[in-house]
Amino acid sequence: MLDYSLFTLPDFDANDYANAILAGEPYPQVHQTPYAKPRMGTALESAKEDISVAISKLDLSIEDVVKQIKSLVTTHHEELLQRAAGINNLSGSLTSVRRGLDDVDASLEKLRQKIRVPYQTLETSAIRLQRIRQASDALRRISRFVVLSRRLETQMSELVTFDKSGTTEKKKPNNSEGLSTDQQDDKERTIAKAALTIAELGALLDGPEETGDTPGKDSSETDDRTALAMDSLVPLRSVKAAAAHIPFIEEAQYKVTHEMESMIITGLSTLDQSLLASSLQTAYNLRALPRLIQGLSRDLCDAVEERIRTAFDLSRISREIVLKETVPSSQGLLYKSRVRTEPTNITAPQWTAALWARLESLIEEMAACCIKVYTLEKVLKLKKDPITQRSFLDDVMKVLENKPSSAFWTSLGRSLEKYARDAAKGSTFLQQTLSAGYPRLLRLFHEFFAKVAVHTDTVYTQSQQSPETVLVLRALSTFEALYLSRSTTRLNETVSQAFAGGSRAPPGANEGVAIARAVMNELDSARFDPLLMLAVARNVGVALDGATMRAEGLISLDRSAVTLIGPMATPQQILNGQVATCLYYCWTKLEKVAEEHTESAAALVRPGVKKLHVTYDSIVDPLLMAIRRELASIVSRLHRVDLQKAMDPTAGMAGPSLYMKDLADKLNYVKTQIFTNFTSDATQSWVLSIVKYVIRIFVLHASIAKPLGESGKLQLTTDMTELEFALGAFLGPSSKRGLEVAGEEYKMLRAMRPLLFLDTASLAGPTHAANLPPLVVLHHILVRSPLPLPHIMHGWQEAEYVRWVEEHKKEDAWGLIEAALVGKEGEFAELARRVLRQARGE
Repeated sequence: MLDYSLFTLPDFDANDYANAILAGEPYPQVHQTPYAKPRMGTALESAKEDISVAISKLDLSIEDVVKQIKSLVTTHHEELLQRAAGINNLSGSLTSVRRGLDDVDASLEKLRQKIRVPYQTLETSAIRLQRIRQASDALRRISRFVVLSRRLETQMSELVTFDKSGTTEKKKPNNSEGLSTDQQDDKERTIAKAALTIAELGALLDGPEETGDTPGKDSSETDDRTALAMDSLVPLRSVKAAAAHIPFIEEAQYKVTHEMESMIITGLSTLDQSLLASSLQTAYNLRALPRLIQGLSRDLCDAVEERIRTAFDLSRISREIVLKETVPSSQGLLYKSRVRTEPTNITAPQWTAALWARLESLIEEMAACCIKVYTLEKVLKLKKDPITQRSFLDDVMKVLENKPSSAFWTSLGRSLEKYARDAAKGSTFLQQTLSAGYPRLLRLFHEFFAKVAVHTDTVYTQSQQSPETVLVLRALSTFEALYLSRSTTRLNETVSQAFAGGSRAPPGANEGVAIARAVMNELDSARFDPLLMLAVARNVGVALDGATMRAEGLISLDRSAVTLIGPMATPQQILNGQVATCLYYCWTKLEKVAEEHTESAAALVRPGVKKLHVTYDSIVDPLLMAIRRELASIVSRLHRVDLQKAMDPTAGMAGPSLYMKDLADKLNYVKTQIFTNFTSDATQSWVLSIVKYVIRIFVLHASIAKPLGESGKLQLTTDMTELEFALGAFLGPSSKRGLEVAGEEYKMLRAMRPLLFLDTASLAGPTHAANLPPLVVLHHILVRSPLPLPHIMHGWQEAEYVRWVEEHKKEDAWGLIEAALVGKEGEFAELARRVLRQARGE
């Protein structure tokens, strides 16, 4: 089997093959076919053989291929015949298909003739119709343009007539106002009509504006029609008949715009809302209202900013003062001093006066601008489109980011903050003057808020502050911080001076009054402004906390501060008395803050005042407790006295017991040595409370003194008399009523005397023991009876039992007595039960 792969190559060329054999070269060459493989056998070695041999080999190969083809045809002749028959049948089918396709082509050609020709005719007609419509629209617009132009000429002639009339009227004597009110109203209406005419002429010249406000139509449909109309419109500026009127229209527009601007300026200056309404209507007709309001708002904000910058410009103040200085012309050559940016000690008052004058003028101009902005916004809210009933302000807000009033307040606050901060940084004079005079500066802004409140909705009172006012006052935070720093310094200096002596020279009443006066002065100076009041109140609270800490550092808490050994007060007691006096005068005077100032400010000061009171109580309460404990201990020595010995008829009146003398001495020591270290205003209430306490303790101890004989009763009576003298001396001459100021306790002491000498049956009578507590009567019944007293049953000492009675309710003490009577019978038990029933109201 020969290899014929060489002849099946895609790029096999017979001529190249023949040339290769003649040249004795291999075929194919390497550079011709990169994927060629070296030939094996006869075909690859053709270059070495003769040409005849090569030709003979080719002949043999051809004969071999022919034989193979014949063999294949012979072997597969049936299949080949079947395929030939199928191809013949397929040829017939293809002929019928071709015939059908020809029919389809003929039908398509007929349809093309039926559709294409009418379409071309319709297209031509549509183009002609569109051009006719364009021409008709152009003619309609030109006609409307001519009518409007003539109308505008009439309106402008009327304006000229009004101007001539106004000029004539002004020339007349005693008439400087010009047109009358009716004429002015007619002129305003004419200007508004002319503006509407100019706007419509502009729409005709430049095409309709895409406002998107056409009511009653679908938005997509409207956009499509508008786009189509804009594409097909004929510009009237290219029409000579219309172009001839353009200069007149532009001149009329300039004049109407000028009149409108003059009306707006006049309306804002005089706050004439009707004039403003007419001018805004003119601007709305001119389609220039949003742009006009935007410009007006920006101009007013820029004017305020420029005025604020000028007010804080020290170079201008310096030039103003220099110009005011007058020098006699006879001096010859004048010396012109250089412009200063800081005053000297001599010129400081002049600079200060000039600065405050500028600030007062600034407030006036700020108020005027603010009123203008709000008047303009009010008119914008009231004026509405007669067709859509939408206010002018809604149309303006499509262009503006904020309302004119909001933009004004924002610009005012930003400008104030910027120039105030820069002025404070760049000038020591401004910083000191405005920080020291910050209340005066705030009062100027209060005047500003009061002026604009009549025309605006802003409020600045003690109970309510509008956000706009807070925004403006925050711009002054630089000077407020400096003022608060000075205020805090004054408070801290007062506290430091009060406690400067330390424990060697502790603060007293004068220092406490000084601290309270400093606090009240700072609060009073800020009372007029609610925000400043709160800030000062916070600083006051901090200062009071500092005073409390300084006082706590001086207070002595050791045992010597409450000891009552005597005969003199300890240094610790003297120190604590001085500090307590200082705290007393401080917190008692500051308690009036809630009455004189607002609740919000009082709420900030009240915690500091409460801390002062708590610190004061931490000094006084342990001392008073120690005094009561010492006096109770002395009175409890009553039970050491022999009260059951027989009465000696030959003996005279017995003197007071030793414990009572000690009690009188101790009361005198407390009054003369301890209480003198404190203020008399506080010790008066302490003295009265101690008197009542001593009487209650003595009566309780006397009621449980057992056994009690006749001589003991007389001794107790003597001790009671001595006690009255001692307590009267303790109260002092300041008490005009004596012991009667003790009230129920004094009545109880006076009623104790006859109780000792009553017969047993009369003890339960309500008239005999009217001023005595039922517990004292019950005690005395048990003392006379063999029944045990409650403290005996529980194993208590007399002092422990009396202390327990003082700390518990009377019903609990009655319960102890009732428990002692359980299972007991006899006269005394029944008498005690009757007293218990009377006490409980049974």
